[in-house]
Amino acid sequence: MRAADDADGAYPLSEHVVLHLRAAGDTHAVHLLARHDGDLVGYAYVDVTDPAEGATAELAVHPLRRRHGLGRTLMTEVMAAADKGPLWVWAHGDHPSASALSLSLGFERSRVLFQMRRSLSTPVPEPTLPDGVSIRPFRPGTDDTAWLALNAAAFADHPEQGRWTIEDLRLRMKEPWFDPAGFLLAQRDPDGELLGFHWTKIHAGVGEPIGEVYVLGVAPAAHGTGLGTTLTLAGLHHLGTQGLDHVMLYVDESNTKAVRLYEKLGFARWTAHVCFRRLG
Repeated sequence: MRAADDADGAYPLSEHVVLHLRAAGDTHAVHLLARHDGDLVGYAYVDVTDPAEGATAELAVHPLRRRHGLGRTLMTEVMAAADKGPLWVWAHGDHPSASALSLSLGFERSRVLFQMRRSLSTPVPEPTLPDGVSIRPFRPGTDDTAWLALNAAAFADHPEQGRWTIEDLRLRMKEPWFDPAGFLLAQRDPDGELLGFHWTKIHAGVGEPIGEVYVLGVAPAAHGTGLGTTLTLAGLHHLGTQGLDHVMLYVDESNTKAVRLYEKLGFARWTAHVCFRRLG
């Protein structure tokens, strides 16, 4: 996986997949391994837990073993593992070879996730809080249930984020990067009702550390109040105090309102991840 990351500039598996592999090997998924002389040269992950929505998959081939048909073989095995139902395959990095392979096998581009970046050396405007609203850090063990409800409401139409469970939250809280001081909650005073949040993250350990607008959400009742911009700026200021030079985020291409907001705040497109859908 590291070799593919170094060659492509994008890790070949999503965070959700990596977390579940670390936690328990994910017994609900199909794991396909390709070996050459005993070395692992290809891997595919197929989640078949939701037959109604369809299977999802991600795969990687070692850079030195590409252009030998291994990617096509893995994709064929993925399609067989998913049977005849809906199938969604993520390609991280939007490389032409991934598009060519997917299209040749009867898939279409269905969803694009932009990665955008911003320098923290450029001044970040001060956030302006709406009247009667304050921002505080997340309290592990106390805010879990209320935050999950807010997250579900804020991302009711999102195919992944809105379905998070308490286990999804706890898996991330166990990660070494988790820091409640960077998990900002906006609450209504004086009743404490949660109105929005900005969960920041710091990627460290490989290369130069970089901050991330990990998850940003606003309750439907607070839409139109400017709280999304306020929370974004508050999180950027927090990351700026951590000695970081850059910050990144992920946003759906189709979410044009959010894309425009982030561009207004100094973000620019860096790369993209593409989800391909099997036709028929």
